[in-house]
Amino acid sequence: MGRKSPYPAEFRNDAVALYRAAGGKRTYAAVAADVGVTGETLRSWVRQADELAGRGSSDEQAAESRDEELARLRAKKGRLRGAEKEWELEREILRRVAQYSAKEMRASGAAGTSSPTTEAVAFS
Repeated sequence: MGRKSPYPAEFRNDAVALYRAAGGKRTYAAVAADVGVTGETLRSWVRQADELAGRGSSDEQAAESRDEELARLRAKKGRLRGAEKEWELEREILRRVAQYSAKEMRASGAAGTSSPTTEAVAFS
């Protein structure tokens, strides 16, 4: 890792807390200028604090979140498969309508009438 920070841990924690208290309304650079460090230094302190907070979670919580994510993705996959079947049906219906319309256009053109017929479309 890098060298030891010249700033005490309490100072770094206070700077991180000050940045978080701003709730995203202030940039790293603005908060860092208030405490007398660079924006990049403050950003690295915030990142380190986030990593430390993430390490504190147990393996059980990580496994549970993986299981929740897996369940969510499986449900999404099911919804997408259902939507795909609907789209395939719609595409088939549109294909048949296009075929029927083309046949009617050819038939009306051969008969000399210019208006399309209003017969019902059979889909089987």
